Amino acid sequence: MSEQRLTLLAVLIDRDERTHSELVARFERCARDNDEDATLSVRTLRRWIAGDVRTAPRPSQRRVARLFWGYPMSELLAPAPAGLVPASPPSDAATALVSPTSPPPQAEPLTPTDEPGRSSDPLERQVAMATRRAAQFATFAEIDNVGPEAIAQLRDDVVHLANAYIHDPLASIMGDLIAEQETVFRLLEGRQKPALSRDLYLLAGVVSGLIAKASQDLGRFHEAMTHARTLYVCADKADHQGLRAWARGLQSLIAYWAGRPQEAVRYAQSGAEYAANVTGSVSSWLPALEARAWALMNAPDEASHALGRAADHRAGHRPDDLDAIGGLLAFPQAKQNYYAAGTYVYLDGEHARAQAEALSALELFEHGRSEDRSFSDEAGARAELALARVNAGQVDGAQEALAPVLELEPERRIGGILTSASRVHQALCGRHHTHSQVARNLREEIESFCRVPAAALPA
Repeated sequence: MSEQRLTLLAVLIDRDERTHSELVARFERCARDNDEDATLSVRTLRRWIAGDVRTAPRPSQRRVARLFWGYPMSELLAPAPAGLVPASPPSDAATALVSPTSPPPQAEPLTPTDEPGRSSDPLERQVAMATRRAAQFATFAEIDNVGPEAIAQLRDDVVHLANAYIHDPLASIMGDLIAEQETVFRLLEGRQKPALSRDLYLLAGVVSGLIAKASQDLGRFHEAMTHARTLYVCADKADHQGLRAWARGLQSLIAYWAGRPQEAVRYAQSGAEYAANVTGSVSSWLPALEARAWALMNAPDEASHALGRAADHRAGHRPDDLDAIGGLLAFPQAKQNYYAAGTYVYLDGEHARAQAEALSALELFEHGRSEDRSFSDEAGARAELALARVNAGQVDGAQEALAPVLELEPERRIGGILTSASRVHQALCGRHHTHSQVARNLREEIESFCRVPAAALPA
């Protein structure tokens, strides 16, 4: 009985560390990325590997196969060229090739065949072996699991999610965030050109940052920090200073809402070091984060200096690639006013400035660029305005400011909004509001609002 050689597809898959199920998933993703109506099952893949094809693959499958593996289907299903050997003894890709009665496939030798006129000198034989091995390596080095078009599609997806985050309820995008992270992680576990790896690490970092923010919004601060650290690792792999700075800023934000202002200051200052030569809005975000944290620790001088640095960076702002992504990665002027309000509201004698900054933020959110309007930041600015008015003894004005926040549907009641509302509630518990019916009513409304947070909703 003659020996049965492995198909080219079998050899390619034997060199791939992914399982058959993973390959099928990536094949179908490749089809979607290229607008092809092509599906694949594990059973069909194994028939292709074995060369056991009774019905010719559909044209769309053939086109996707060529994109995915880099060879036409006719070559993939044919025996592998002489000298092209598996990277290891046959794996599950290879053991499915032959029937139990078939002899095990034998790899072709790498040494040159005896041909008339060919020298048998050992050095020449070694050169020939090395040449053939180099040709094999070049063949596989050109087979990437992702290309520029797929990267472009992934970037579009990430930009959409970064912008949807500030407009849509978290529940409506969380599944897409997780799926996108899984897609980018799996691609990074494969093989691609170094430049494309940097692009993938940038996208993986952004998606990890979005999930870190989602974890924080759900009150899962430990998980949030884990995803933020992953973001930082990806930023480091991408060698992207702006993303490194944004990672530290996100860690500062998480620490701030977790009630750890000293830690928030350290992260913001660390991020500022990375942002020293960055012109994008992240350079304003970091000192603004620092200012709020200093104010929470009743450090007025440090808070004021940080706000000054944020304003200086704003004056020199030139949009960068993170600003181009937008959404959660941008720090528009409205948000900077909101952060200033959140700083002044904790500084003695600055309640009027807190109200002015909050009103400026709300004006910009309402009448500025629609893409900059964030429901959570707008709610935060209203809460800071309400808190400043409570501290100034203007309880009626506080109720007016907070009313739109208390009307938010449960799926939008994320952690930062609840914390901000709770700070207003705490201020309303002061002794000088004891006999105020308005204060009592507002406390009851806040309590009712906080009973059903987004984190408590069914998945």
